[in-house]
Amino acid sequence: MATLTFVATVILVRHGRTTANASGVLAGRLPGIRLDETGERQVAATGERLAVVPVAALVTSPQERCRQTAKAISDARPERLKAVTEKGLAECDYGDWQGRPLRELAKEPLWSTVQRHPSAAAFPGGESMVAMRHRAVEAVRRHDARVEAEHGPGAVWVAVSHGDIIKSVLADALGMHLDLFQRLNVDPASVSIVQYTDDRPYVLASNTHAGDLSWLVRPAGKRTRRTGAAVGGGAGPDPVTEDS
Repeated sequence: MATLTFVATVILVRHGRTTANASGVLAGRLPGIRLDETGERQVAATGERLAVVPVAALVTSPQERCRQTAKAISDARPERLKAVTEKGLAECDYGDWQGRPLRELAKEPLWSTVQRHPSAAAFPGGESMVAMRHRAVEAVRRHDARVEAEHGPGAVWVAVSHGDIIKSVLADALGMHLDLFQRLNVDPASVSIVQYTDDRPYVLASNTHAGDLSWLVRPAGKRTRRTGAAVGGGAGPDPVTEDS
């Protein structure tokens, strides 16, 4: 049986709730969309949750709400992390749809396509959902390979992005057709985790809001490996102790 070496582990974090989310408006790439008070509390809690995990890199979408979220993650850590901006993680270009109320957009013929056959959806004046998926997955896999090359197997990094972007990355990791990605849910400030190997990606968590993440801490000097998917589910990660 071949032994597979982990490339790296990416923690996918959606930005916290915004004023647009709260009012039911599709923000898209409009400037000035910031976290509301609930969103600020959400990302502070997510930052505390991630503080126990050694993070090799912090990458963020250029949208302000994601940069705010990335700052909260950095501020919660004993060591400050400088966030790298990645255009590939930017919000979907919804074109003429951005800035409009969702209740109004739901009456558009394109809405049904977005819900049932997103692979056929292209936003007027914007991008197609296929193009969105391709550039998002490419960006995550590219940064994952960079982190592995710079920090070694088992390194953990954080990507801060948007709901549809993270759903696209998760769907790719799960081997799902884009037309199925609406079955996934990614809430504000939620954490999803993907681990890439030279054989296949493994989705370790999806849309989580709480819970201990110390199991992502790898004991010093221990090389992380996987010999394929464990039949029966396996024993899970080793518990982290104070001596680890």
